[in-house]
Amino acid sequence: MIVRNWMKTSPMTIPSDTLVSEAKRMLSEHSLHALAVVDEGRLRGLVTRANMLRMGHFVLRTQSPDELDFFVTRLKVRDIMVRNPATVQAEDTVEHCLQLGRELKVGQFPVMEGSQVVGIISGTEMFHLAAHLLGAWERRTGVTLEPVKLGPGVLGKIADVVEAAGAVLQAIYPLRRHDKESHEGFPEKKVILRFQIQNVEDVVSALEIAGFPVSEIGAKKQTHAA
Repeated sequence: MIVRNWMKTSPMTIPSDTLVSEAKRMLSEHSLHALAVVDEGRLRGLVTRANMLRMGHFVLRTQSPDELDFFVTRLKVRDIMVRNPATVQAEDTVEHCLQLGRELKVGQFPVMEGSQVVGIISGTEMFHLAAHLLGAWERRTGVTLEPVKLGPGVLGKIADVVEAAGAVLQAIYPLRRHDKESHEGFPEKKVILRFQIQNVEDVVSALEIAGFPVSEIGAKKQTHAA
């Protein structure tokens, strides 16, 4: 998965001499988490909701009319922005983006193509990506298996069991955070299965018989108009 295909394109940018109060208004009105600060086509910094919250809390704590007046009428984004922010390239993988975010404890990145800002990728885009992967917008059901020793052919066998039970298998997700090495050196992982079938119990029963215990059964809830 490439960042270009999941980023927010044509991101809103602001020059560094923009008033903080104006940047705060833009973030709020457009429901944005961050604004790239760009001068003469070059990325200079990043201003985020967190910047605004910290500054707002400071002003409220001081309870000084002079501080409030400065904040509203004179403070510029260059005074509070994150300078030289971490970035990702449009052709980077989403996996790289997630790893970098975890490493740097950063929740959003300007996306670059050469020296140009071409997008923003943040927790919002990651949420949409996760929703697509898990089929949140589709009529799917699914199960989570107890940790499985993922040796050669195991995922294929699981797929065969699900489809033999009459389901249309759509996705298999081994969960890395449950990794545990078995004696044979193969990792043990919980495995999420997403599929379409009228009666999920048919799949659960088939998996149990085949030696793949199910720990969770989840079905997409249907909403009904009042």
